[in-house]
Amino acid sequence: LSLIQVNNETNQIKVNFTPTIPHCSMATLIGLSIRVRLIRALPARFKVVVEITPGSHSTEFAINKQLADKERVAAALENSTLIGVINQCISRP
Repeated sequence: LSLIQVNNETNQIKVNFTPTIPHCSMATLIGLSIRVRLIRALPARFKVVVEITPGSHSTEFAINKQLADKERVAAALENSTLIGVINQCISRP
C-alpha cells in the first residue's frame, strides 16, 4: 500500500496516515490537519482524500467517514478554535 497516491488524470491526491497508537484520540485532528495543509499547498484542481491506513486504528471506519464528509469538514474549519489548533499543528517552526 502506497501511503501517498497522486492521480493527475482525475486530479485526486490520496494520503493514508498511521496514528501512533490504535486508540489515538487525536486521529481526526491529525487527518484534518493533513487535509488543510494539502488544500492550502496544492492547486485548487486537486480533490484531497485523507484516510487512516487500513488496520491501524480501532475506529478507522468512523474517522474516515468524518474526514470524507464535506459538510462536517467545512463546519469544522469554520470553528475558530479548531482552525486555530489546526494552524498550530501545521505551522512551520
